[in-house]
Amino acid sequence: MARQERAIRTRNAVLEAAATVFAEHGYESATIMQILDRAQVTKGALYFHFTSKEDLARGVLEHAVTEPPPEQPVKVQSFIDMGLLLAHRLPREPLLRGAARIAADQSAQRFFGQPWQDWVKLTAQQLTAAKEQGEVLPYVDPERTAQTMVAAFTGTQLMSQASTQMSDLEERVSLLYDLVLPSIAVPGVLGRLDTSPERGARLYAEYRVAVEARSAGG
Repeated sequence: MARQERAIRTRNAVLEAAATVFAEHGYESATIMQILDRAQVTKGALYFHFTSKEDLARGVLEHAVTEPPPEQPVKVQSFIDMGLLLAHRLPREPLLRGAARIAADQSAQRFFGQPWQDWVKLTAQQLTAAKEQGEVLPYVDPERTAQTMVAAFTGTQLMSQASTQMSDLEERVSLLYDLVLPSIAVPGVLGRLDTSPERGARLYAEYRVAVEARSAGG
């Protein structure tokens, strides 16, 4: 059991190190030596768990899969909450940062396709539900709006990374929603929406409680 736990810790350390290196340098420029140096493990230990840099990147993408925040009665709020929660988590979670950089890295797409398409699909579903409830303007196309919002979030994230190491990402994403929502949501819904930068932290606290409850339930 002790050996198994040690192997799990080593694998997690390698994944987090790889994610950090990918986030800092991009997939193409990242090297196995940089990952080894960051993880402080031997080459043998790394290759015991992962066969290549591509395998490492796939591991980062798989382990960064995250659930959306709890559904809200106002579906536009659910759409907002997904972005605010992600903006809170990205600066704090290496696996998410690494996955986001891989997803945005054009040089990596020949290996991994377009991982952000899942995000576009989920966003479009949220906007479709909001439109069915009469919360968005009639001309809003959920699919095209979702693609635009994912692209805008990604650009905002990269700008925040370059200028402040994502320390202001929550504020930037909050402003993004403030600027975009008047062209999406009907006036009667706008006044009921919470786009504050602090909302992501509150959602994260609720998210952790839900995860721990599920873990305890087995």
